[in-house]
Amino acid sequence: MTSQQLRFTYLNVGHFVDHLFMLIFAKAAFSAGISFGLAEDGAYAEMIPYGIPSLVLFGAGAPLAAYIADKWNRNGMIMVFFVGIGLSAIATGFAQSPLQIAVGLAAIGLFASIYHPVGIAMVVQGGGKIGWRLGLNGVWGNMGVAAAPLITGFILADYDWRAAFMIPGAVAVAFGIGYMMFVRRGGGKPPVHAAGEKEIVGFMPGWKRALFAISLVTSAGGFVFGTMTFVIPRMFEVSMPDVTVDVATTGLLAALVYAIAAFAQMVVGRLIDKYRVKPVLFVIALAQPILIGIMATQMNYALFFATLLAMAFVFGQIPITDTVISRYVPDAWRSKVMAVKLMLNLVIGALSLLAARYILESGAGFSGVIAVVAIVAALISLAALLLPGRVRREVAVQTISPAE
Repeated sequence: MTSQQLRFTYLNVGHFVDHLFMLIFAKAAFSAGISFGLAEDGAYAEMIPYGIPSLVLFGAGAPLAAYIADKWNRNGMIMVFFVGIGLSAIATGFAQSPLQIAVGLAAIGLFASIYHPVGIAMVVQGGGKIGWRLGLNGVWGNMGVAAAPLITGFILADYDWRAAFMIPGAVAVAFGIGYMMFVRRGGGKPPVHAAGEKEIVGFMPGWKRALFAISLVTSAGGFVFGTMTFVIPRMFEVSMPDVTVDVATTGLLAALVYAIAAFAQMVVGRLIDKYRVKPVLFVIALAQPILIGIMATQMNYALFFATLLAMAFVFGQIPITDTVISRYVPDAWRSKVMAVKLMLNLVIGALSLLAARYILESGAGFSGVIAVVAIVAALISLAALLLPGRVRREVAVQTISPAE
């Protein structure tokens, strides 16, 4: 494995770790509540609010992480990410009260906020097949989402909720030490551009229109992604009675949907490296409301396969926005722009959960939630039309100040 391949592998593992650690508590909350003497029928609900600070800091810490990385060192921030999130998880495992768990989770969220603005900016360095790299990196992140309930469940089965934090925490610290040694031996340097290709040194013409379009795609996409990933596990429990009524099995089916659909990012990554981004995004966006709408009418195995196809298009959209950013925004500004994009995505995602709760409480059921999601998904295709006619695959050296 070359130095560049090892660097990319560390960045991919980092994306996996980032999403894995943010979802450990979702599976371990009930066991933790029981250990602190809470009643079984209310333990999970009572523990959930203690995870809110973690989610807030996951988004709010991103601009600070981007700022420090630009002023200090991106490789150094990735080391801090691995070691910090690992030590925070280990400390959470020693918590003696729900409040201490909240503090530990908040620390996890703060260190988790480092990855996206810093790690993704490192992934796109060097030009070349940016879409492919972002697609593969995105698969690793989604595998972290899918693996979280499985890994945590296995640890809970043999040990307890404390080990569910401590064991992954120790592994993350080990990766941080490994990355530090790798960098000290001369690794971690960004790849150089291929012959005839240069890094852009300023904002490319059309950057304002491009970023405005991406902000709209991110907003609508954040609503769709947040709602879908939240309701699918429960929707499977309710709408697959002829398949299974076992909570663990429906959870496994949801994990399979996330894991398999995640590979669509690699396909889309290939497409946007070879073709113009705008038509690719438009087609992906146009398919989403259709497929999501079909979901609302299905049951049992038909629901599983309809959901798998719909989520493939939802996940497939992910590498596109960062690719557009890499082609219009110079490296010096990418971490900052990606940090703002992450905050916008998380805020809209949080609002989507409130909207889903309101719709369910109104009696509209999951079909009502999915109908609203389909409508919002249709807005993504409209936002795609705002992209400049030809998102540049070539790079240039023209410098344009952000004020222009």
